[in-house]
Amino acid sequence: MEALIRRRHPELGLLLPGEFLPALENGNLIQEVDWWVLETALSQTADWLKQGVRMPVSVNLSARLLQTPDFTDRLRALLKRHGEADLADLLELEILETVALQDFRHISQLMTECEPLGIGFSLDDFGTGYSSLSYLKHLPAKTLKIDQSFVRNLLSNDENHAIVQGVIGLAKAFHRQVVAEGVETVGHGQELLRMGCELGQGYGIAKPMPAEEVIEWVRQWQAPQAWRQEGAG
Repeated sequence: MEALIRRRHPELGLLLPGEFLPALENGNLIQEVDWWVLETALSQTADWLKQGVRMPVSVNLSARLLQTPDFTDRLRALLKRHGEADLADLLELEILETVALQDFRHISQLMTECEPLGIGFSLDDFGTGYSSLSYLKHLPAKTLKIDQSFVRNLLSNDENHAIVQGVIGLAKAFHRQVVAEGVETVGHGQELLRMGCELGQGYGIAKPMPAEEVIEWVRQWQAPQAWRQEGAG
C-alpha cells in the first residue's frame, strides 16, 4: 500500500495533494504534516498486523522534512513509541528522484543512518531525474518506482517502452526492486510482466480506498487471469 493524503475542505470537498500541499511547502507546516502521515501510517500498519494482515506501506516525504537535522532521531523515537519490533520492516520511505539528485550526499547519508532501524527507501518517479549510473550505485535505495508517465504510454510509445525496459534492466543489474506506477489496464500489467516487472500500482489494480476497506479488499482481490498466466511463464 501507499499512504495517500487528502484534505476534506468544508466548501470544495475532497482535495488531492496537488491542490493544497504546495501552499504548505514554503513553511514548517509541511514537516508537521509529514510527521502526522508517518505516525498515521505506522498506527494503521500495526492495526492491520493485529488483524492478521502483514501489509507493507510506503510514505512520501517532502524535501523539507529530509533536511530536518534530527530526522533519524525522531524517526527512531516514532518507531519505539509504537512498540512494534517488525513495523520498521513494513515501512518504506519514498523520496523523489529529483530531490535525491539535488542533495545527493545528504540523502545518501540519511539513508545510511536509517539502515540500522530496518527502514527501506525507494526512489519515486524514477526516470525523470536524468540519473547517472554512478549516482544509482552509491544511493542505498532498495526500490525504484518507474514514473507513471512512462508506464501509461508503454503500449503506444516505443520510446516509453524502451525507457521502462531500461529501468527494469538497471534495477536487476543493481539488485534493486522495481515497481511500475500507473498500471491502468490488464494490458499494462501483461506487458510489464513480460518485461520482468512483477510489482505495480495503479487503477488497474485498485483505486485509492479508505484504510478500513483494505482488509476486505486484500482478502477478495485476485489478479486477472492474464497476469497469472504471464507470471507463471
